[in-house]
Parts: sequence; C-alpha cells; structure tokens
Amino acid sequence: MKNKDRQRQPKRYARLTHPLVRDSRGTLRRATWDEALDRAAAGFRRATDTYGSDAFAMLSCARATNEMNYVAQKFTRVVMGTNNVDSCNRTCHAPSVAGLSAAFGSGGGTSSYEEVEHTDLILMWGSNARFAHPIFFHHVLKGIRNGARMYAVDPRRTSTAEWADGWLGPNVGTDIALAHAIGREIIHAGLVNRSFVDRATSGFARYAELVEPWTLSAAEQVTGVPAAAIRELAHAYATAERAQLCWTLGITEHHNGTDNVRALINLALLTGHVGRYGAGVQPLRGQNNVQGGGDMGAIPNRLPGFQDILDPAARGRFERTWETVIQPRYGMTLTEMFEAMESRELRAVYCIGENPAQSEADSEQAMRRLAALDHLVVQDIFLTKTARMADVVLPATAAWAETDGTTTNSERRVQQVRAAVKPPGEAREDIDIICALAGRLGHDWKFDGAEAVWNELRALSPDHYGMTYDRLEEHQGLQWPCPDTDRVPSTFLHARLWETDPELRGPAAAFGLVAHDPPVDLTDEDYPLRLTTGRRLDSYNTGVQSGSYASPLRRGEYIELCPEDAAAYGVEVGEEVRVSSRRGTVTAPVWVDPGLRPGLAFMTMHFPDEVDTNRLTIEANCPIAGTAEFKASAIRIEKLGNVEKLVPAWT
Repeated sequence: MKNKDRQRQPKRYARLTHPLVRDSRGTLRRATWDEALDRAAAGFRRATDTYGSDAFAMLSCARATNEMNYVAQKFTRVVMGTNNVDSCNRTCHAPSVAGLSAAFGSGGGTSSYEEVEHTDLILMWGSNARFAHPIFFHHVLKGIRNGARMYAVDPRRTSTAEWADGWLGPNVGTDIALAHAIGREIIHAGLVNRSFVDRATSGFARYAELVEPWTLSAAEQVTGVPAAAIRELAHAYATAERAQLCWTLGITEHHNGTDNVRALINLALLTGHVGRYGAGVQPLRGQNNVQGGGDMGAIPNRLPGFQDILDPAARGRFERTWETVIQPRYGMTLTEMFEAMESRELRAVYCIGENPAQSEADSEQAMRRLAALDHLVVQDIFLTKTARMADVVLPATAAWAETDGTTTNSERRVQQVRAAVKPPGEAREDIDIICALAGRLGHDWKFDGAEAVWNELRALSPDHYGMTYDRLEEHQGLQWPCPDTDRVPSTFLHARLWETDPELRGPAAAFGLVAHDPPVDLTDEDYPLRLTTGRRLDSYNTGVQSGSYASPLRRGEYIELCPEDAAAYGVEVGEEVRVSSRRGTVTAPVWVDPGLRPGLAFMTMHFPDEVDTNRLTIEANCPIAGTAEFKASAIRIEKLGNVEKLVPAWT
C-alpha cells in the first residue's frame, strides 16, 4: 500500500471484550475477571504500602458518566487515600475553569446554548466551532438568522470565520495583547458600562493602567491585526445590547492559558456582558462530559459540587458521609502526575477511558514516563496505545450506549443517558469494576444502579440537590446550580452582580491583571514555521473511536500550509515531507489551505497511529491550570531524502 493511501486509512480498534494481564514474557494475554482484578488491586496495594498513598494516581474519564466520575474520585480519596485524581480536562479547558473561578467563584460557563440564538453579537475567539462544536454551532446559526452579528478571532480563517461579519487573524500567542487593545479602546471611547463596573467589579483602575500602553497601533505591530479591525470589534462588542463571548482551545492550550481566559473575561466585565440573559462568557467543551467530570470532583483540588478541598466544612461533610479522612491538601494535576512518573514519586496509575500516550504534548516523552510506572491499569472499551502499555486491561462499557447515568455539557445542563444495547463479551459496567476493586482493597461498596450513586452525590452537592432522576427526565435536563426540588433553575449565572443591594450582590468580579507573554517555542532560522493544532469535523480526539467508522469528509493527516508557503517551499498537495520540531519528527503529506497565512501551519491529533502530531508539540504548561501549549510549536519541513532543510523562496 502506498504511504499516501495509508494516510487515508486510520487504524481501526477492535472492541475489548475480556480482561487482559501481562505475563512473564511481557505479553498481554486473556485472563479471568478474578485474576485481572486481583492483579490490579495487588499492584495498587503494593505501591501504596511501599511508597505511601500519594504514589497512586487516578486518570478519570471525560466521556464516562457523572456517576462513574463520582465513584472514581471517591475510590481515589477513600480507598487509596490521596487526592491525585484528574482527567483530560487538564489537557483542554482547565484554564477556563481556573479563569472563571478566579473572576466569578464558579468554574462553569455563564450562559445556555439557547441564549446565543437571542443575543445581538457573538464573538467566537480561538474557536472553529463549526468543526469542533457542531451542535453548538447550530445555535450560533440560529442567532445569525435572528439578526446577531458574529466576529471570529482566530489565526486561521476557519470554516466558522466564513460565517462572520468580521474576522481578526492574530499571530498565534498574541490574544492577551489583542484583548488589552480592545479593552483600552473601549475605555478611551467612553464605552465602559460604568454603573456595572463600579458596582459589581474590582480592580478596574489597575486594569485601565495595565492596558494603557496597548494602543491600536501598538497592538497591530504585535498581533498583526489591522488597527481598524481592532477598533471595529471593540465598538461592536461594547455597544451591543447583549453579547456572547465564546472560546475554545485556541485560548486555553497555551502556556498562559488561564491568563488568556482572564483577558477575555475582562472585556465582559468592562461592558456588563455577563449575568444577563443573552449576555455572557462561554467556554465550549469538546467532550460529552468534560464539564461533569470536574463537577463530580474528578480533579485534584475540588470535591464533588466544585467544593474546595481546603474548606474544612466542605471536607467534613464528605468525611462524615464516606467515613474517612480526606487529605487537607491538593493532589497532583495530570501534568504533575507525568512529572512525578519521571521522578518515580508516582508508581501506580489507574487510567479509565483516557489515552495519554497519544493525547499528551511531547508524546514520546509521555510514553517514556508511562513506561517508568511500576503498575498501570487501564479500563477502556478499546485496546488503545496506552492500554497496550498496561499491566492489566479491564474491558468496560461504552457510556453513551451501554450504561445508565447522566452527563453535563458546556451549558451546565445535566442530562440522562440510558443503556440501549448490552456490552459485548465480558465487558462490565465501569462502576461495577471500580467497586470490585474497592472490595479487594477492604471497602465493601454496593450501589443499586446509577441512580443510587447520583442520590449520594445530590446529598453532598448543593448545586445538584434539586436534580432528581425524575426531574431530569421531566425537564429533559436541568442546569446547575439547582439547589431546590421544586424550582427550575435560571439558564444563566451571576445575575447577582446586577443587584443594587450589596448583600444580595455578593463578592465582586475581579479584573484579571495579566500580561502579554509570547509562545515559549520561538521560531528561528532552523524552525521558521509556527505550527498550531486543532480538530476536524470528521474525527474525534486521538481517533480511537472515530477511526472505526467511515466518513466521506476524512482525508487523513496532512501538514497544512498556505498557498504562498507551499509555492515558496516548492511542495505540492499530497507530496510527503518531513516535519520536525525541537522534540521530534513525523512524516506527513502536504495540504494547501487558503485560510492560513505565510509562516503558519496546521495539523490535528486525530491520526496518531499514522502521523503522531504530538511528537512535535511542546510541554510548556500553564502554571495555574497545568495545560500544555499545543497551539504554538516551532517547526521546519524537509523533502524526504533531502539532508538539508527546505528554505522558502521568500527568505
């Protein structure tokens, strides 16, 4: 088969139908459930008995149900005695949670999907929602048809930008500079919502001082966006009666992702575009339950219901219910876990439904770190690359079709899922597997179905208390916070900020004082191109699930260049080239995309078995949220068999 044809045939993964254990020859072989569970539990016990409870970590699953995530984090804290639990939320939207929490005290998006249909202006920043969030984009299209103007801010002129009234294409990593320039223009044009700012926010004077140097011309020099376009967007956003500001990984997957989020929230605070119907800030989540995983406490610093582990009162409620003692300190983030694998501080990992061997930045380093573990247990529906490295593999159910429970989407809406088909072979429910392991480690847990798990969560989380299964079915989902069983909650958050009574208004929303900080991986003569990564409509994440079905849209992985760069380098569509960064090298065919500008290249992470894009990306992490800078790597391209790098004609 020609290599070009191979690119178009992503690997198909067979469904896991029985447990596997690694034998003395290092081969994964079929095992009984008892043998596999005994081996898994023994490895966990051995690690913690020898090195302490923090030698264990749990990677929970953003595609599994709320109930599974609740039980997974409970297993980590009660059975294993550590707060080392995290998920792929760390890879994508942890900066959104951190930024929203710092400004408003809550880590969820402020608005409902319906509200984008009835707003006056939609600002899509670092988001190709038409490809990455197609369901949400249907609501965007309804908003546009209802008269809303849309602006797109993205280094690429994406499919989403084609629907926009205006497109601003900043240089990768200059979002803070652009946001500050917009903020300064709003201030200087007298468009600040002073009554809201004075009543409901803090830090405005220092913010105004911070953005003062970012004139339109100064921002144009740094961002590459024409001053007139910056001014137009600033005035359009500030003068709109209602505006929705939405972002995705183009904002968060940077070494300063949390600062990026704070910079965008500042614009909403300046204009009062938050706390009202149709006016808000909305991070768009890419997986069906990445919001719910965090809400359920499958993160190292929060208990279920987004309650701070350092709060003695919150911790005490869980300790009494669970009859345990919870460590009064934060656990390791996913990023810190991988660092601890290398230092040997972390010895055993229980990985449920995640594929970090291929989803982490600098994937070769990630695999070396996983290989250093004493004990790795993977619970999944496919034999992923991570599962192939495991000591024990446990076949689970597909949460979207083979189990009962709930999930929580980007608008904080909790919805029920119901088992439609039986799992194949010996595959078992995730919760049943976790409980079986807990039993082998001295904890006799019995849950009479997913609803029993949910009711335990409701009793401990005020934000979820009013969401009984009957009410979720009656209303086809409810949004948190929902503290009452007799009222339907508001569709939007932070209406309190508009109260005139200080008691009702509560804590002020703080402006984020953040500075422009360019990408860590600088371009130079050896690595002259800036690589940014993203998603395509036809595929999903590392392709484990989407690679198993055909799509007429799928064309495999390419290194995408603008027409000018393709011509300057002397390469054609379909021609294979070597793509190298300071971390690794891959081979990929060329594709030409007129939505790119000179010096900017694009790839996805959807086909790592064919083209492992994350060999190129850099593990430069946000110090607050721990998310890596997937969006800004420096690369070069070379013709195959050519020992010298290609030099474009324009140099």
